[in-house]
Amino acid sequence: MDEVQEKSLNFIEQIVEKNIEEGVNDGRIQTRFPPEPNGYLHIGHVKAICMDFGVAEKYNGICNLRFDDTNPVKEDVEYVDSITQDIHWLGFKWANIFYASDYFDKLYDLAIRFIKAGKAYVDEQTAEQIAEQKGTPTEPGKASPYRDRPVEENLRLFEAMQRGEIEEGKMVLRAKIDMANPNMHFRDPIMYRIITSHPHHRTGRKWNVYPMYDFAHGQSDYFEGVTHSICTLEFVVHRPLYDYFIDEMLKVSKPEEWGVPANSRPHQFEFNRLNITYTVMSKRKMLQLVKEGLVRGWDDPRMPTVCGLRRRGYTPSAIRSFIDKIGYTKVEGMIDLGLLEHTVREDLKETAPRVCAIFDPVRLVLNNYEGSETITAQNIDGIEALGTREMLFGKELWIERGDFMEDAPKDFFRLSPGGREVRLKNAYIIQATGCDKDADGNITTVYANVDLNSKSGTEGGNRKTKSTINWVECSSAVDAEARLYDRLFACEDPSAEEGDFRELLNPDSLKIVNCKVEGSLRNEMHAPVLKEGIAQENHYQFLKQGYFVVDPDTTADHLVFNRTASLKDNWKK
Repeated sequence: MDEVQEKSLNFIEQIVEKNIEEGVNDGRIQTRFPPEPNGYLHIGHVKAICMDFGVAEKYNGICNLRFDDTNPVKEDVEYVDSITQDIHWLGFKWANIFYASDYFDKLYDLAIRFIKAGKAYVDEQTAEQIAEQKGTPTEPGKASPYRDRPVEENLRLFEAMQRGEIEEGKMVLRAKIDMANPNMHFRDPIMYRIITSHPHHRTGRKWNVYPMYDFAHGQSDYFEGVTHSICTLEFVVHRPLYDYFIDEMLKVSKPEEWGVPANSRPHQFEFNRLNITYTVMSKRKMLQLVKEGLVRGWDDPRMPTVCGLRRRGYTPSAIRSFIDKIGYTKVEGMIDLGLLEHTVREDLKETAPRVCAIFDPVRLVLNNYEGSETITAQNIDGIEALGTREMLFGKELWIERGDFMEDAPKDFFRLSPGGREVRLKNAYIIQATGCDKDADGNITTVYANVDLNSKSGTEGGNRKTKSTINWVECSSAVDAEARLYDRLFACEDPSAEEGDFRELLNPDSLKIVNCKVEGSLRNEMHAPVLKEGIAQENHYQFLKQGYFVVDPDTTADHLVFNRTASLKDNWKK
């Protein structure tokens, strides 16, 4: 491998290539993405998705999607469906879909073996008592009074727990390890707890005991044949326990009993998680925002969820490019939201057709123009391959109120009485002659003369002006709602602030504007086109306004657009 290619590898890829070279796991590469189906994916998950699926794809391996469904209290089929849709939309394909619940029988069997080997015991203490006895990082914990109860009694009680004979919260199964271990995760961690209050979304009422993450995760990786268990840095302290449970499993059983090759062994590797300014990545906090109606739902375009980003108009290619730009390290940091916005602008500027939308309309009447005609405009100036669109042009047009000033200073180069020439984009040069006002002094109509020999694309249309303004023909214009989204929080790092994070919300994170858009967008007022069950987003650049996407709230009578990003890019490269 040459030096340039070597430098382009992130540290996980370097590990993978070394493992392949050394023949670890016979050079086989298998990863998994293991979300818990208790909420919607957010952009932090996308970083893990790109790593898990990307490594498998790059090194001719496979990546499975495995749902970590070990807590029926919080999990739901709704979340399973949303997660699969989001991963599919991002452009990734899994080899298989698995569930931790696929392994409940094996895990229960393994727990029984741990009990018989004296490596686990049933504890009747409360959660508070167990927590108190854990000790501190500098002080050893205290042994449970139930730690040395006989194996037969532990077996009897654990089986009674599974049969539903023990009340929820009354007993747990703990691993018998070391209450003085400096790694507090080794101080007799809980392996199983009782949950009888909620049925499981797949297994129903079959199980009354459910494995904890630390016991289920490594074993599930092992049963599946995972080689590289890649996760974020908060799991570094869990890695020794991850390895411990696999080691102990291999002491009480043989690989062939689980259908696993003898030389197959998963290893855990960690990278820095994603933190972005002006937002929160806590699933708990996001759920709070949704439940309290502080946002419009999980797919609110201000949310960092994948469905929220999709509804806002972010593209899979832009999101994946953003993840590629920030890279993977072992150092936690904060990423500027401006980089994400910059990335989607870079993506859309080459693909989003340009259209006119007037946000603060005032009527323009052309004194010496009669009738109407069709103006042909390029979808993106200078990119012929993206085609053209037709715009109706007539005597009465909508223009932006800010493009006219009755008493204008010398440095105002848009419409104003007094001889200034302004080009209507893709059309004619005009000069303002005056205006009408209402009783409050507000301008209601602007009047202008047209140079009929100045049409763009004709011999006389090459004359330059200092300003070009946008317009929409009145009779063909479509009334639309534009939702202008800004940052959800007013402070850069809301998670670092003391007090109630909800008080840090940006009151101006959503502004709604009623606007006039050109008639070609009337075609958007129909049911969205579906591709493999996912609505296809139609993106546009509203000239001088920003990048927009059609919102699902659009109906045959009401056209709604979300602003994906403004045109101005303030990201500090």
